[in-house]
Amino acid sequence: MKRILIAVFAIILIASCNENSNQQTTGNSTEKTETMEKQEKQKIETLLGDYKKSLNTSDAKLAQSLYTKDGIFMPTEAPSGIGAESILKSYEYVFSQIQLNIEFYIEEIQVEGNMAYAVTSSKGTTLVHATGDTIPEANRELFVFEKVNGDWKIARYMFNKTEPGK
Repeated sequence: MKRILIAVFAIILIASCNENSNQQTTGNSTEKTETMEKQEKQKIETLLGDYKKSLNTSDAKLAQSLYTKDGIFMPTEAPSGIGAESILKSYEYVFSQIQLNIEFYIEEIQVEGNMAYAVTSSKGTTLVHATGDTIPEANRELFVFEKVNGDWKIARYMFNKTEPGK
């Protein structure tokens, strides 16, 4: 009977150690996942900073470089730019008409594998080249990102004015 109790005690002890080990592994795995997700979100924030720079400096080539090759740019009240060349032409046209001076506000970033999205808003001013007028600019934006060769790129981008008619 003593041998059976010792064997049962040993089994319980081993099982208990394995359970603690599994909990530590699960905890470490969760921490690693959270750290990786935070790093990916930071990379997307950097991408959005580069995008803001492209808008504020009217740099169509920089804007284009931030998109996937089959990306889609969907501006308000204008045709979509689909694919790299069309995106470049869309931004060249936009920048020939206006000069932006805006700030982005990131409201949400969600990452799931090699895809992510961000909800942002922007506010600032627009200089209209044709008239020389500077007018308020305020938008809300939706970005869809794809990770390509380890780098985040804009796959889809859509925005609309938060104050219609301006």
